Amino acid sequence: MPRRGFSLFPDSPSARRIFSAESLRARWRSGEPVVTSAIILVCVAVWLLETLFRFVWPAGLAGMLGFGMMQPASMTREPWTLVTAMFLHQPASLWHIGFNMLTLWSVGPVLERLMGHWAFLILYMVSGIGGDAGMMIWALLNRSGEGWFTSSYGASGALFGLFAAILVVYRKVGQDLTSMIVWMAINFLMPVIVPNIAWQAHVGGFVIGGLFTILMTDGVRALRRRPVLERALIYGAVLLVLLLVVCYACNTANPMRTGSWIPFLD
Repeated sequence: MPRRGFSLFPDSPSARRIFSAESLRARWRSGEPVVTSAIILVCVAVWLLETLFRFVWPAGLAGMLGFGMMQPASMTREPWTLVTAMFLHQPASLWHIGFNMLTLWSVGPVLERLMGHWAFLILYMVSGIGGDAGMMIWALLNRSGEGWFTSSYGASGALFGLFAAILVVYRKVGQDLTSMIVWMAINFLMPVIVPNIAWQAHVGGFVIGGLFTILMTDGVRALRRRPVLERALIYGAVLLVLLLVVCYACNTANPMRTGSWIPFLD
């Protein structure tokens, strides 16, 4: 019998085995929520880095957030923030990252198994960008002008897209909606309970996630027999173009662009 070294968890698989290419391929083929897990890992890793910077390198944290946060006033000059903002969270708040990741784990695996890995990822990303578009529209409509200079970051816009998607799917198959409505109610009430939450991103993500899923289930008749991934790519591309058009159209009223905003000097 071969000798084994000491382990606190002798019957558990090693990390090397869990994250091996063979293991990942097997889980991918079996439909396990690989993409959901990957998003959670990335978000948590980024948050840990933010937290570390907060204590040992505040200037680095400021640079990291400044590079990754989405702000309507600077979005067209920094379009990458439409994506990077989804993976940043408040470094001083365990609640922000913890609640968002718990929410993602509550709905992500269900949708990923139903839609497939890549279609689910497209839904997540386009919903997150929909949340950014919600911030742009609010900046345009808010007469005070403060919306243009309100930075936002976090996974909430994408998560609300998942909520809308699962509502569409559950209603389509006649599934009980009670549990999802409870989760949605808690999340929609968060801006009332906790200050400085970008509810505009929640609304934008919810609308786009719901629209994407409706298109996937009841969209153009000619596409209904196409593979799920092909439909997801087509509808995702159409919605992405639409969102970019909306963002850039809103930007025509950007006070930083028009010169109608003059900063105060100390």
